[in-house]
This record gives sequence, C-alpha cells and structure tokens, in this order.
Amino acid sequence: MSETISGGHLVAKALKAEGVDVIYTLCGGHIIDIYDGCVDEGIEVIDVRHEQVAAHAADGYARITGKPGCAVVTAGPGTTDAVTGVANAFRAESPMLLIGGQGALSQHKMGSLQDLPHVDMMSPITKFAATVPSTERVADIVSMAFRECYHGAPGPSFLEIPRDVLDAKVPVDKARLPKPGHYRASTRQQGDPEAIERLADLLAHAEKPCILLGSQVWTCRATDAATDFVRTLNVPAYMNGSGRGTLPPGDPHHFQLSRRYAFTEADLIIIVGTPFDFRMGYGKRLSPTATVVQIDLDYRTVGKNRDIDLGIVGDAGLILAAAAQAASGRVENGATRRKEWLEELRNVEKQSFDKRLPRQLSGAQPIDPYRLVHEINEFLTEDTIYIGDGGDIVTFSGQVVQPKSPGHWMDPGPLGTLGVGMAFAMAAKQARRDKEVLCLFGDGAFSLTGWDFETMVRFDLPFIGVIGNNSSMNQIRYGQAAKYGQDRARVGNTLGDIRYGEFAKLLGGYGEEVRDPAEIRPALERARESGKPALINVWVDPEVYAPGTMNQTMYK
Repeated sequence: MSETISGGHLVAKALKAEGVDVIYTLCGGHIIDIYDGCVDEGIEVIDVRHEQVAAHAADGYARITGKPGCAVVTAGPGTTDAVTGVANAFRAESPMLLIGGQGALSQHKMGSLQDLPHVDMMSPITKFAATVPSTERVADIVSMAFRECYHGAPGPSFLEIPRDVLDAKVPVDKARLPKPGHYRASTRQQGDPEAIERLADLLAHAEKPCILLGSQVWTCRATDAATDFVRTLNVPAYMNGSGRGTLPPGDPHHFQLSRRYAFTEADLIIIVGTPFDFRMGYGKRLSPTATVVQIDLDYRTVGKNRDIDLGIVGDAGLILAAAAQAASGRVENGATRRKEWLEELRNVEKQSFDKRLPRQLSGAQPIDPYRLVHEINEFLTEDTIYIGDGGDIVTFSGQVVQPKSPGHWMDPGPLGTLGVGMAFAMAAKQARRDKEVLCLFGDGAFSLTGWDFETMVRFDLPFIGVIGNNSSMNQIRYGQAAKYGQDRARVGNTLGDIRYGEFAKLLGGYGEEVRDPAEIRPALERARESGKPALINVWVDPEVYAPGTMNQTMYK
C-alpha cells in the first residue's frame, strides 16, 4: 500500500518549503490537522488570544525577516477577526499568507458551522484569494499563494481550506509538492536602462536635489545601495516608514526636520518606494517647479495623484546602484555646489531642533509627550527594534525617535491601524531573539490587543512596552474640539485611568507607573534588566497635542 498524507500535513510541508518556521494562530476545529503537520515539520505554533493579533504578527514577521509570514485561523468569525490584519498588510505591502478554515465541501451551501464566503470578502484586500478544491492540490495552491505575494509590490494572500480537504489523506505520489526554490522567478527588476541614464543626467545637473527613502528600501533590502547613492552623489536623504534607519542618526546625509523646507526649495526630488497618498499630501507637498522622479515596485503607484517627470519601476536597490554608477563620473562639480545646499538644510534642522529642545527636556508634570519620546530615543541602542502603535503619542515619536540601524522601525503603515504593537513585538522578538524590542503604545491602542501581553509571557518573549497614557483617544479628541467645540470634545474618546503597570504584573510580567519625567529613564533601565515582558505606564499631559495631530486636514 502506498504511503498517504493528509491535507494538513501537506500545508505544513508547503510552509516548510517556503521557509516558514512559525505560524501565528488561534485554535479551531477546522484547522487542527495543520497543527499536527507543523509539529512533524518543526514549525513553531504560537497561539494568541485574538485572530487580529495572529494576522498582525504574520505581517510583522514578514517585515522583520524578509520571509513571508503565515497566520492560521478557523472559519467564520476566526477569519473575519483576521480581516483587519490582512488589510493592514495589504496597504503596507507586506507578504503574508492567511489560511482560514471552511466547512466541508460535502456540506457546501448547507449552512455548516461558521460557513461564510471568505474568498469573496478577502479578494479586495489581497493579491490572491482562493479555495483549495482537493487534498491533492493543497501544497500546489499554497505555493501559488506565496508566489502571488511577491508579484510586483508585495502583499498578502488568503486561502480557505475546507475541513474535509484538510483531514483527507491521499497517496503521497498524487500530492504535488513543489520543490523549494524551483517555482519562483527573480522579482528584482533593474528598471529601464534609458530611464536610469536620464536619472543620471538629472542628478548631474541638479544643484539642490533630495531623496525620500521609503519603506520599499527596506522591503528590497536596499540599505547599502541607498547609502552608497547618497554618499557618492552627495544627496540629502529623508526617510519614512520602514525606510527609517537606512542612514544612522548623525550621518552627514541624514535629515529629518527639514523635509518640508527641502521639498519646497529642491530642484530635483526623488521619491523611492512611497506613494503620493495622504502622508505626502497626495503629492502637493512637492514644489511645483521641481523635477520629480518616482521609483517604485508597482507600476500602478507611479504618477498616481501627481504628475511626475520620470518614473522607474523596479527594485529600489538595483535602480539606485545603477543610477549612482551612471552618475558618479558626471557630478563632481555638482557635488561641490551641493555642499552649500546640505549646510542650508542642516541650519534648518538645527533651528527646528533648538526650538523643540526645551520641551524634550521639560520637567513638567503631567509629563510632556516630547519628554517621553526624547527619553525613548536616548534609550535606544543599535540593536533595539522600535515599534510605534498609537495615534497622537506616536505622532510625537515620529519627529524625535530615530532608529540606529536599518530595519529597526515598525509602524502600522498607511492604513493607520491601532493595535499592531503587541503583535509586531511578538513577531520581532520571536524572529530576532538577539534584538531588544521596544514598543510605544497609546493607551487606546494598547487596549485593543493588550491581552496578548499574556502570550508574550507564556512564550518567554521579553520586550519593553511603554504606554503614553493620557486616558484619551487624544488624536480624535483634538479634532472633535476643533470641529464642534470643547463642550463636545470628549464624546466617545475618553478612557479610564488604567494602571497598566499593574496589569503587566497581573499577567506575570514587569510593570511600573511613572509620573515624574526624571523617572522615565530609570524605569526603562529596570524594564530592560527584568528580562520579562514589561509595561512602563507613563502618565502624559492630556492637554498637549502633537503638531501632526493639529495639522490634520480632516479637521479643517
């Protein structure tokens, strides 16, 4: 009799072939055969308390490792609970696979337990969504889903696998198992050579160029190419999203606070791996007289919302390396002229920094949020992965916190999803146990998925959580006050005064309450030394708002 294998074990073998070494999950009767297969294949199973966390963790795992993440959830509400995590990965261009259960094919349209049209729901927010129709096709379609994750700009895929497809056994010789490394083409495209030459000419003649290094610089693992580009051609660089950390703080080409000025005064602006969405004012924040170049993995993103002078589709690292090589012999005089441009920008940076410094050092109580994020920034090491999860408090951090290394910044991305922090910390620490993980939460964001602090304790995943606690959803509160007046400012956005440090202790972690700004750094040090999942609950001034919050156009 020929050897047989179940659908769940075929899933595990396909995941193993893809390099997946952990799945994030919440159990359900539809999916348990996948667990059995994962045990046999040596894939770790991390079970969480909410499916949203499982999906966010798969997203975070992909961002940290560069490998696809995977979450496995049951049918019906298990899958719908994961929708937010998949949508967040979709907008953030993060490659992950969500596997959802489904009622047996033999009960199709009969009203089986937790039966829903999952594929129809997931199709708009994934690059690929399908039902696995037979046990023989399980591994084949899993590999197909992963392949689609890397078509153009990365993104999530979804598969539903009916219960009888997972449980059934088929002869091994009838189950197609794609061979690792033999069902993928290279996804690294260098871009049109003529466009590269044109970019080199633009760089050669520009007197005031600047470049924005976005998340795709990290997605493409293009740190070295980006660094060589800005140094070889003497171009000031700004970073956003997971592109932060491409250049270390203090690098002569690293700029942060003068971006608006640069976008107004530059004659050449190069946008790498960042769409012209709300974060860029839909392109309106760029000087109308500047020459604008956009480099992106996705053709559909180039020139969307704003006209450009040159668009190049392809891998950020290959394009920047080719452009630097082509331009390096043409920009000597331009590079000399740019010395004054860099000094001009550095002066703008210094003025902005000096203006804000008194607040970063403020001894006020309640604590000024600028003081909190300043202390966090001073606390970070080259091996600290920083995660921001919140509204107003994370807006403060975006102005001050500077990761010391590439790939050490994580935030939700353009969907603006609150509640990613615990899952991202989980994935980051699980994937990189050699790294310190620090997550800054707003108290509203933490409350969405905070119970998975217990998962961190259970799996011994120490991290430092800091909660900027103002007992409010302050970003929304500001907008309501602006639109409707102070008497309606607190409708629907006021939270309880929760001592989250005690919550951490309750669940077996380390916790502290901080009300004196002088105690922030010592508390962070004690959390680091505890070796446990930790929460430092810092009571910040609820009447202070970030400039980014006050400038949001939706409130005007």
